[in-house]
Amino acid sequence: MTTEQKVEQFVTRNSKKGYFTKVSTISYKFEVSEDIAWSIVGELLSNGSFESIHDEYSGEMKLCETGKIYTILDLERKRKRDKYRNNNKQSKKKRPSQNTNS
Repeated sequence: MTTEQKVEQFVTRNSKKGYFTKVSTISYKFEVSEDIAWSIVGELLSNGSFESIHDEYSGEMKLCETGKIYTILDLERKRKRDKYRNNNKQSKKKRPSQNTNS
Protein backbone atom coordinates (compact mmCIF):
# COMPACT_ATOMS: atom_id res chain seq x y z
CA MET A 1 0.00 0.00 0.00
CA THR A 2 1.36 3.44 -0.93
CA THR A 3 1.84 6.27 1.55
CA GLU A 4 -0.93 8.18 -0.22
CA GLN A 5 -3.35 5.30 0.32
CA LYS A 6 -2.33 5.00 3.99
CA VAL A 7 -2.91 8.73 4.53
CA GLU A 8 -6.26 8.53 2.76
CA GLN A 9 -7.35 5.65 5.00
CA PHE A 10 -6.13 7.51 8.10
CA VAL A 11 -8.09 10.66 7.26
CA THR A 12 -11.18 8.60 6.41
CA ARG A 13 -10.96 6.65 9.68
CA ASN A 14 -10.59 9.85 11.72
CA SER A 15 -13.57 11.42 9.92
CA LYS A 16 -15.77 8.41 10.60
CA LYS A 17 -14.83 8.61 14.30
CA GLY A 18 -15.68 12.33 14.39
CA TYR A 19 -12.23 13.91 14.29
CA PHE A 20 -10.30 16.12 11.92
CA THR A 21 -6.79 15.19 10.78
CA LYS A 22 -4.24 17.97 11.15
CA VAL A 23 -1.99 18.28 8.13
CA SER A 24 1.03 18.62 10.44
CA THR A 25 0.30 15.12 11.78
CA ILE A 26 0.79 13.51 8.39
CA SER A 27 4.50 14.26 8.05
CA TYR A 28 5.54 12.74 11.37
CA LYS A 29 2.97 9.92 11.54
CA PHE A 30 3.91 8.61 8.11
CA GLU A 31 7.56 9.69 8.27
CA VAL A 32 7.49 11.82 5.13
CA SER A 33 8.80 15.32 4.51
CA GLU A 34 6.46 18.30 4.80
CA ASP A 35 6.69 18.78 1.04
CA ILE A 36 5.48 15.25 0.39
CA ALA A 37 2.75 15.62 3.03
CA TRP A 38 1.47 18.78 1.33
CA SER A 39 1.64 17.06 -2.05
CA ILE A 40 -0.51 14.21 -0.68
CA VAL A 41 -2.95 16.71 0.84
CA GLY A 42 -3.22 18.50 -2.50
CA GLU A 43 -4.05 15.23 -4.25
CA LEU A 44 -6.65 14.31 -1.64
CA LEU A 45 -8.33 17.70 -1.92
CA SER A 46 -8.24 17.75 -5.72
CA ASN A 47 -10.02 14.41 -6.10
CA GLY A 48 -13.03 15.83 -4.22
CA SER A 49 -13.49 13.17 -1.54
CA PHE A 50 -11.87 15.31 1.18
CA GLU A 51 -12.15 18.91 2.24
CA SER A 52 -10.27 21.18 4.59
CA ILE A 53 -10.90 23.74 7.27
CA HIS A 54 -8.52 25.95 9.21
CA ASP A 55 -8.37 25.85 13.00
CA GLU A 56 -9.83 29.11 14.33
CA TYR A 57 -7.09 29.53 16.95
CA SER A 58 -3.89 28.15 15.41
CA GLY A 59 -4.77 28.58 11.73
CA GLU A 60 -3.61 25.03 11.08
CA MET A 61 -5.23 23.16 8.18
CA LYS A 62 -7.36 20.15 9.09
CA LEU A 63 -8.83 17.53 6.78
CA CYS A 64 -11.98 15.42 6.78
CA GLU A 65 -14.23 13.57 4.38
CA THR A 66 -16.35 15.77 2.13
CA GLY A 67 -19.59 16.80 3.81
CA LYS A 68 -18.45 16.09 7.37
CA ILE A 69 -17.05 19.48 8.43
CA TYR A 70 -20.14 20.66 10.30
CA THR A 71 -20.79 17.26 11.86
CA ILE A 72 -17.25 17.09 13.22
CA LEU A 73 -17.35 20.74 14.38
CA ASP A 74 -20.56 19.95 16.27
CA LEU A 75 -18.97 16.88 17.87
CA GLU A 76 -15.92 18.96 18.87
CA ARG A 77 -18.18 21.53 20.55
CA LYS A 78 -20.02 18.79 22.43
CA ARG A 79 -16.73 17.21 23.57
CA LYS A 80 -15.43 20.58 24.81
CA ARG A 81 -18.71 21.31 26.60
CA ASP A 82 -18.70 17.89 28.28
CA LYS A 83 -15.07 18.30 29.29
CA TYR A 84 -15.84 21.72 30.79
CA ARG A 85 -18.85 20.33 32.70
CA ASN A 86 -16.85 17.38 34.03
CA ASN A 87 -14.03 19.67 35.17
CA ASN A 88 -16.52 21.94 36.96
CA LYS A 89 -18.16 19.00 38.73
CA GLN A 90 -14.79 17.72 39.90
CA SER A 91 -13.63 21.13 41.14
CA LYS A 92 -16.89 21.63 43.09
CA LYS A 93 -16.43 18.27 44.79
CA LYS A 94 -12.89 19.20 45.84
CA ARG A 95 -13.89 22.54 47.41
CA PRO A 96 -14.89 22.45 51.06
CA SER A 97 -18.35 23.78 51.82
CA GLN A 98 -18.32 27.51 52.59
CA ASN A 99 -21.56 27.42 54.61
CA THR A 100 -20.32 25.22 57.46
CA ASN A 101 -20.58 27.90 60.19
CA SER A 102 -23.73 29.71 59.08
